[in-house]
Amino acid sequence: MNLSENEGISNEEDILAARKIALDMLYNVLDRKNALDVTLDSSEEFAALPQRQRAFTRMLLTTTLRRLGQIDDLINSAQSRPEALRTPVVRNILRLGVTQIFFMAVPDHASVDTSVRLAEQSGMVKQKGFVNAILRKLIRGGKSRIDNQDAGRLNTPEWLLKIWIEDYGLTTAAKIAEANMREAPLDITVKDVNDRAYWGSELQAYGLSTGTLRRVSGGNIREMEGFDSGKWWVQDAAAALPALLFGDVSNQDVIDMCAAPGGKTLQLASMGANVTAIDRSAVRLKRLEENLERMDLKERVNIEISDASVWKPSSPPQRILLDAPCSATGTIRRHPDTGYLKSPKDIERLASIQEKLLSHAGTMLGVGGLLIYCTCSLQKDEGERQIEHFLGSNPDFERIAITPQEVGNYNELINENGDIRAMPYNLSEQGGLDGFFISRLTRVK
Repeated sequence: MNLSENEGISNEEDILAARKIALDMLYNVLDRKNALDVTLDSSEEFAALPQRQRAFTRMLLTTTLRRLGQIDDLINSAQSRPEALRTPVVRNILRLGVTQIFFMAVPDHASVDTSVRLAEQSGMVKQKGFVNAILRKLIRGGKSRIDNQDAGRLNTPEWLLKIWIEDYGLTTAAKIAEANMREAPLDITVKDVNDRAYWGSELQAYGLSTGTLRRVSGGNIREMEGFDSGKWWVQDAAAALPALLFGDVSNQDVIDMCAAPGGKTLQLASMGANVTAIDRSAVRLKRLEENLERMDLKERVNIEISDASVWKPSSPPQRILLDAPCSATGTIRRHPDTGYLKSPKDIERLASIQEKLLSHAGTMLGVGGLLIYCTCSLQKDEGERQIEHFLGSNPDFERIAITPQEVGNYNELINENGDIRAMPYNLSEQGGLDGFFISRLTRVK
């Protein structure tokens, strides 16, 4: 990121304030295991920063998390006092300093100086010399070490990389890890398909063949024309595919089993469907209600606060979308904290929930109906194996293979079974995709 000290931070007080907020948030994410987005949204101190300082702080945090393995490798190589790194605040100060020196366009002297001052402000006065020495040593020799690092391996939690190797082989796992280090573009779904060309021009975005608009430069969405007036919303191109696989849903009833935060509900409603949006989280559904209000789609959606694994409709539905709770490892490009917040036990727990939800969806669906199952996870336990198990246990169901024409003629997205297995490295020349699994099933009797 080409964000110089003068461009990103306007004065000396703000310089330290932004980094102190970043330091506190990094601890909140890595040590308290709170999601970065939640941490940012709930911070009054962050909200109080001017917009450019907020942008700097956000970029500092996401870059640190995206390059964390490389950063820790650099720090470990430069120190001879491992006990000094046992204090989280010292390690995190060094992490933020290394990020600025090697992965952001902040001058070396400013990175070192603010890191030393941050140590003093954080009660680590005795560690000031240590912080200064480590960062200056890395300035002298860190670049050559970076050139020889296996960045993809280092920046992927070992347990997660192991699963990907088991699922896809070493080559594909390495491609996933490499793709996850690239910042994701801003993908947009336009409410009225007839307005895509206008908003593409207005937002300086180009169209993917799936219908998504893509803005490579990103930006603050709330400052862009059309957002507050409900003309479009943000939705990754892969996440926009499941709703399309129902075909024409105009005036048709669709059950969205795990609806919040609501991107797919908005999409289905904008396509003319009458949606029953179910989620157990009243807080998350409140956000959906706000988005429906903004998009002027409220009349097409009935919201149900309920556990989707036990909720039952009055009659068998013909269309069910199950975007199941998952580990979200397919979204690491957008949420680089994901791999550090999850564990193998989380995968097991989520796979169990997915199995229960999928089974319940099967009992609800009417004969001849369509069930779309999807997750934004890269693990086969949350995708392919769920469908294999379901079909093996439910002979009344069959898969309806997805065709390239239904997904913008992107053949690479469809696996040998006719399901979608999107990888972060797919469409790489156009900015990549979130990792996603989608299967379309029908009840035959």
